Amino acid sequence: MNKLVVSPSPHIHGKLSTNRLMGDVLIALIPAFAVSIWVFGLSALLVTAVAVATCVLVEAVIQRWCLHRKETLLPAVLTGVLLAFNLPSNIPLWLVAIGSVVAIGIAKMSFGGLGKNVFNPALVGRVFLLIAYPVQMTSFPEVDATTGATPLSLAKETLKQGGSVSDVMASLDYTDMGIGLMSGSLGEVAAFALLLGFVYMLVRRTITWHIPVAVLGTMAIVSGIMHGAHPEEYMSPLFHLLSGGAILGAVYMATDYVTSPMTSWGKIVFGVGVGLLTIIIRVWGAYPEGMSFAILLMNACVPLIDKGFRPRRFGKTSKK
Repeated sequence: MNKLVVSPSPHIHGKLSTNRLMGDVLIALIPAFAVSIWVFGLSALLVTAVAVATCVLVEAVIQRWCLHRKETLLPAVLTGVLLAFNLPSNIPLWLVAIGSVVAIGIAKMSFGGLGKNVFNPALVGRVFLLIAYPVQMTSFPEVDATTGATPLSLAKETLKQGGSVSDVMASLDYTDMGIGLMSGSLGEVAAFALLLGFVYMLVRRTITWHIPVAVLGTMAIVSGIMHGAHPEEYMSPLFHLLSGGAILGAVYMATDYVTSPMTSWGKIVFGVGVGLLTIIIRVWGAYPEGMSFAILLMNACVPLIDKGFRPRRFGKTSKK
């Protein structure tokens, strides 16, 4: 077999590998996973196990029997974990399996597999389930003897019926929201645990700060302007950052290497777009949450962003 590989210079060899990057993300998700088990119990473990097992099985079958390639284990495991983190803990397990098949079989492998998909596979699986099975995807268990409504759902319904921000916050506590004592999907309730994983990935240089800071900063600025102008009509920036999938999406979903821009400025533009669309959908859209839709919409813009912020070729001088 000819193992000689010929490619143009410059030749750069790095220590980073796909398995190391995926492994670091999985390690970073451990604190949030532990909180989800503490809050939701055994059901969180079952949902995650079914999602991971189905993703690994579907990818292995397609890789081996359709594409005739070696299986890629860790990327499939990560997709399963991220999909589970975007699901309610009381969702029927057969729906978890369907979402996993869509995530791997349609959103990833139909494009050719790892590195070729346009959209984040886990989010495609989640959005498919949200549209096809809205009741099961928006029914959350009670947490700490509180209502099963998520903070975002509670805020949207209260403000829609003529209530105020004070009415919403009368039944919510920022500390509880930070440590995970609120209704929501598995991975979105533990804001502080997700931030701990964010720090770990920054230290390990698994991701850069550009996309998470751009997403969360844009959300804070836009919601802060709205809240400052009408404090009883629009929720505060801290509420938007701690509720829903803001931190989960900004840190773990939007930073996906395959579906995000390559350059630093491109990542910032991408993040600003995600943050802006999230607030627009949350405030004026039909759904209480907008992070998943915002990321998928910006995924479609990545080729255009990469073209607009294309780095200068090595050795090329600027035009005078």
